Amino acid sequence: MEPTTAPTKPQFSPAAQAEIKRLLSHYPADKSKSALLPILHIAQAEFGGWVSPEVQDLVAETLSIKPIEVYEVSSFYTMYNLKPVGKHVLEICRTGPCMLRGSDELTANLERITGAKVGGTSPDGNFTLKEVECLAACGFAPIVQVREKYYEQLDTPEAVDAMLNELRGQIHRPILSWEENSSLPNSLKNN
Repeated sequence: MEPTTAPTKPQFSPAAQAEIKRLLSHYPADKSKSALLPILHIAQAEFGGWVSPEVQDLVAETLSIKPIEVYEVSSFYTMYNLKPVGKHVLEICRTGPCMLRGSDELTANLERITGAKVGGTSPDGNFTLKEVECLAACGFAPIVQVREKYYEQLDTPEAVDAMLNELRGQIHRPILSWEENSSLPNSLKNN
């Protein structure tokens, strides 16, 4: 019989731990749960763009709260991914103004071009498509959000191609604010 190895428990990097400590300093010790949303963002960035149950347990442990308290929040907000995602998550606004300006056609085109269906990831692992509620940029519809960046007026094939080409050109994920001064390899800092 072959020995089995237990899966390693996820741990935050030293840079993420320092950022979490900094965040927690903004709240009274008995109100650490108030930092749950930003710490979930850190966890999602640290662990491949999604928060597995094990990562959510780590967040709960970090905040000294029950895991269910993390699960309730992470499953409520669409900004947290509960399953693996591609390198780029394209959040397509699906509310009225964007629909009037062609978000349905945009979604269909993105599915055709990337090979991903809404809620899924492209075969090459580059793109996950996700429909979301209002992104509050109605005057620039139709719109897609990728991380903190908005891609606006995606109502022409040229605009969609430009967005996808820009994203394809990004080799690594963006450097996160708490990583800027950390000891990341230069290959990650150059993007």
